[in-house]
Amino acid sequence: MPTPLEEFYLQKEEPIRGCLLALSALIQSQDQKITAEWKYKMPFFYYQGKMLCYLWVHKTFKQPYIGFADGYGLDHPELIQEKRARMKILLLDPLQDLPVGVINHLIKAAIALH
Repeated sequence: MPTPLEEFYLQKEEPIRGCLLALSALIQSQDQKITAEWKYKMPFFYYQGKMLCYLWVHKTFKQPYIGFADGYGLDHPELIQEKRARMKILLLDPLQDLPVGVINHLIKAAIALH
């Protein structure tokens, strides 16, 4: 039986499922100290036990995104604040290639905040 974390990915339809799985692998490949956990009913990634980022699908745009836990400390033109006080998100088009350079830069910047 799949874990809740595995079930999250399995219940998504393509191309969103593939995009989220690729994002998960990309995030975890940044540092051995990053762990994936099931928290707040979503995939959350922690760096040395502290919240780093999470994956979700935007309700309005129906696109996957990476939410950065301390996004207020990140400054990048592609990050969106919306009505969040602490978090910022990077909205992604599942039909396009992932902006790997941007994602790598943001994950490293988020780790540096810790």
